[in-house]
Amino acid sequence: MSIRADYVWFDGKLVPFDEANVHVLAHSLHYGLGVFEGIRAYQQPDGKAGVWHLDRHLRRFVDSMRMMATKLPYTQEELHEACLDTLQANGHTEAYLRPLSFLGMGQMGLGARGNPVHTIIATWKWGAYLGDDGLNNGVRLQTSTFTRHHPNAAMQRAKVVGHYVNSILARYEANDNGYDEALMLDQNGFVAEGTGENIFVVRDGVVSTPPVTNILPGITRLSVMEILAHEGIEVKEQFFGRDALYAADEAFMCGSAAEVTPIRELDRRTVGAGKPGPITKRVQEIYLAAVRGKVEWMSGHITKGR
Repeated sequence: MSIRADYVWFDGKLVPFDEANVHVLAHSLHYGLGVFEGIRAYQQPDGKAGVWHLDRHLRRFVDSMRMMATKLPYTQEELHEACLDTLQANGHTEAYLRPLSFLGMGQMGLGARGNPVHTIIATWKWGAYLGDDGLNNGVRLQTSTFTRHHPNAAMQRAKVVGHYVNSILARYEANDNGYDEALMLDQNGFVAEGTGENIFVVRDGVVSTPPVTNILPGITRLSVMEILAHEGIEVKEQFFGRDALYAADEAFMCGSAAEVTPIRELDRRTVGAGKPGPITKRVQEIYLAAVRGKVEWMSGHITKGR
């Protein structure tokens, strides 16, 4: 699927896609200091785009820059308008939005602090992140040999460009071994998350998910927890090992890209019945309807496009 579009918002203005370029000596290209977000827009009943939790994503974006001790050149409000401008310029009613801030060319070296900070927003059409079959029937996971970052080694609350090398290596390993995705454990051996998704496990009607200590605080994770609460399903934020998935009745992962994706297998062990369970299917059904403006009590999470 192509990520091409007509325009990219680059440092305050829309520029043609092929003109959105940076120098090969841009600092972030060498050292990985940059922050980004992944946001989805969905077509609403009126035919226009609606961005799911736009401001919650942008707040995390601003927070990530603050945690990286780097000054963002734009306010959250300016980025909000820029996202809508980019969607409109590209004519997208359904799209993935990618805000990104990074350090440009100037000084080199780890201590460089004076380089220009660039900010871009790109949009493109993107289907099911782990494939339509995975979304409908569930995915197969392998527990990774790569450990998730220790909270004092990398700030897990920040969505930082360089952090994702850890995820890429885990994803490559899982894919090369014939799996769809990796399950990553923390330094204590507890379940952390997927390479880009939060994890939920269901046992006896109770849902468990890792606390926001060793994981990225996912925006979709919060949406899922809201849905579960609304449905009267108990949710516990607690640490657990990989064996909780082996013994689970059902399990699923979620993220802005992955949406709500069932887990049908981990380490060649069937999870539950080996297909999406009733709680997973209910959460997925409500979520995919809500993002398209079809669930009234969640409609406040949608920012309408122009």
